[in-house]
Amino acid sequence: MSAFRRYRSLPIAAAVIGISAALLHAAEVVSSQAIAKAVAAEGRSETDQKRDTTSKPTQVLEFFGLKPGMTVIDLFGGGGYYTELAALAVGDTGKVYYHTNHAYLPFVETELEMRFENDRLDGVVRIVSETDDMRLPEAEADLLLMVMCYHDLYVVDEGWPAIDREHFWRQIYAAIKPGGVLGVVDHIAATDTGSTAAQTLHRIDKNFAKTDIESVGFVFEAESDVLRNPEDDHTLIVFNPEIRRKTDRFVYRFRKPADT
Repeated sequence: MSAFRRYRSLPIAAAVIGISAALLHAAEVVSSQAIAKAVAAEGRSETDQKRDTTSKPTQVLEFFGLKPGMTVIDLFGGGGYYTELAALAVGDTGKVYYHTNHAYLPFVETELEMRFENDRLDGVVRIVSETDDMRLPEAEADLLLMVMCYHDLYVVDEGWPAIDREHFWRQIYAAIKPGGVLGVVDHIAATDTGSTAAQTLHRIDKNFAKTDIESVGFVFEAESDVLRNPEDDHTLIVFNPEIRRKTDRFVYRFRKPADT
């Protein structure tokens, strides 16, 4: 290529880069507006609004890239706090799946009845299933959320049998679209404790978590410090009133490779 032709191509390349940046910014604005509208929506419970102060859903969901039209799976979604926000944000062109299992259901059944009463969130698909067959949609999720449930892979208790880790992750990986996002939030345990604190404190070592999830094929993309709390010394069980909803938490974004 001559020097003239190379020079002539520079403005074109710059224009393409500029257009791409503008489109990315526009997508980020749409995402932020949709999430802000969801958080401010009328009809959200006082309990959820109070939780917003410590869960910081606006920042968390923006970090995960939630936007209108997406398909979202809220895995082990508890009382449906993030399910509702996701449903409001993705709008009529999107789709949300709420998942839980039979062991956890009794603890959140009343909250779920209130959340879905009078056909609220009638577009949400509810799945109650066990980890040996979660019945998740195949390669459908743009975003799969695991909020304060990842550590449960390493908990064994009465009514909570040991989870087949490899089989579990095969199902999660299969449910996410190529290029889709896995968003993980969990309570931080002391460094170098691996998965051991999951059993006693319902916490997990953040470095262990990153390596563990990468090992099943997800690519670590970024970490947000939005839920970090330096006053949490990682020694209390997460249900202790002194630290409940105020634990030091990691927020990780992983991506499923686009070529799988």
